[in-house]
Amino acid sequence: MTPAKVDGRQPAGADSGPLTDGAPVHVWAPLTVPIYRALWLTALVSNIGTWMQTVGAQWFLVEQHTSPLLIALIQTASAAPVLLFGIPAGVLGELLNRRWLLIWMQALQVVISGALVWLTISGQLTSYLLLGITFLLGAATAVQLPAYQALATEIVPRPMIPMAASLSAISINTARAIGPAIAGVLLSAYGVGFVFAVNVASYAAFLLVLIFWRKYVPSPHEPEHFTDAARAGIRYVSNSAVVKRIYVRLGLFVVPGSVLYALLPLIATDRLALDSVGYGLLLAGLGAGSIAAAFLVSWFHRVGVNRTVFSCSALFGLATVGVAASPSILLTLPLLAVAGASWIGVVATLNGTVQTFLPVWVRSRGLSIYQMVLYGSMAAGGLVSGVVAGWMGAVVTCAIAGAVTVVAATTHLIWPLVDTTDMRRASVALPLKTADADAHIDGDGATLVTVRWTVNEKDRAAFIAHASLVERSRRRTGARTWGLYEDREHEQVLVEVFAVGSWQEHLQQHRTRLTPYDQEVLHGADALAQTVDVQHLIQLPNPVTPHGRQEKKR
Repeated sequence: MTPAKVDGRQPAGADSGPLTDGAPVHVWAPLTVPIYRALWLTALVSNIGTWMQTVGAQWFLVEQHTSPLLIALIQTASAAPVLLFGIPAGVLGELLNRRWLLIWMQALQVVISGALVWLTISGQLTSYLLLGITFLLGAATAVQLPAYQALATEIVPRPMIPMAASLSAISINTARAIGPAIAGVLLSAYGVGFVFAVNVASYAAFLLVLIFWRKYVPSPHEPEHFTDAARAGIRYVSNSAVVKRIYVRLGLFVVPGSVLYALLPLIATDRLALDSVGYGLLLAGLGAGSIAAAFLVSWFHRVGVNRTVFSCSALFGLATVGVAASPSILLTLPLLAVAGASWIGVVATLNGTVQTFLPVWVRSRGLSIYQMVLYGSMAAGGLVSGVVAGWMGAVVTCAIAGAVTVVAATTHLIWPLVDTTDMRRASVALPLKTADADAHIDGDGATLVTVRWTVNEKDRAAFIAHASLVERSRRRTGARTWGLYEDREHEQVLVEVFAVGSWQEHLQQHRTRLTPYDQEVLHGADALAQTVDVQHLIQLPNPVTPHGRQEKKR
């Protein structure tokens, strides 16, 4: 793979090292933390229940002889809320007590899934009502996801964060192995309503652990307005080349890759003539591969991010084509196992990389956008696959999706990810003039910062080139606008001007939002300048005339 520099950093080549600091950490290491172990195990139980419900919902629609589009829309109804509510969820996960947020959302899921059980048993459940309830459960999940992932980074040591991300993906995919198989048996013996009832119990198990966990201490955070916090998260991601590249790569894989999951019920019935038990076995094949991948995570870290994502993406695409062409369940099962392992290789690697890279102050918001990309891509894949399958058939659609996944994987050869192994992500403080820091200033007033850089003519070109890195740093940490100007009265002076939403947010830039890399960027600008003069301008409130009366001109 051809390396290319982004923000002055070298992208990960084929020989990239481990994602963690120092010696590699075993994938199961986070489970040595008691509360993480309890949360992970009950989350696994909850994920099993969720997959059982997914199988039950899809099979309910199959028994109702609904269209392929409606069946595929079960996946879309689960995933679309993350796309719709991801940004607010990230802000809530940053500003609120994460444990209490999880408790309320989990309790809401217990109530909604309980209503689904009652509707099913009473015979009042319809296809469209099922889609609506699936959407509501997805909305509660959407609010939970960023808070839960950020919470995991608080309770395990930093070197274990990539492993915690891998365990999270393993939990979801292990549930794919166990949940569908159990659902297939229970569907045949007790029906859809019983499967939905088991899901209620799985939600309750996770809720109980959260309720009895009383020792959680929230991480301190600066107070922020909701809208400003949302904008800050979006600005950070849009101005971080590292994060954007991870998210684009995730979307390129998940959109075509999710087609296999969306259309597998139709592959089971139309191609392989299987019943609900057989369909459960197919999903168990996917899950078995995911479990096997758990033992390959350390190997993934050794071979590097780029080689893992490229090889696993290509393998997943080839396995998808093989599933579409397979005439027998005996051949389909090992192909699905390869697909399940490959899915873990891509998703867990990208998730661990971004969790390790995101600074603490924006981690929940950054992860919410990650989840938006992941679930939005799944929703898009489910919707497109349903439409195309209604026209061309599930088998042909699945084969095309596999080919597209392979093509998307090859783009990795010319557009690799960025190596984050040597990037220090802790927050560093930037000193502020004592008079400015201690002054009693309206914290909500829009702030304009001007920095006058005196630069020798011989260093001018180098400074202007370096200023592009300064701009990205300012924007990542809060600047809404940025510009570099020349002073026509003083030839050696270049004036940097950037606007921040409020004085309070500018203080956060100085106190918590800079990383060592941002600090290096600013020091690089300092080294090219002779003198630096900073001014802060605070916008005055708009003048208001009492009672709306106009003053007479004199």
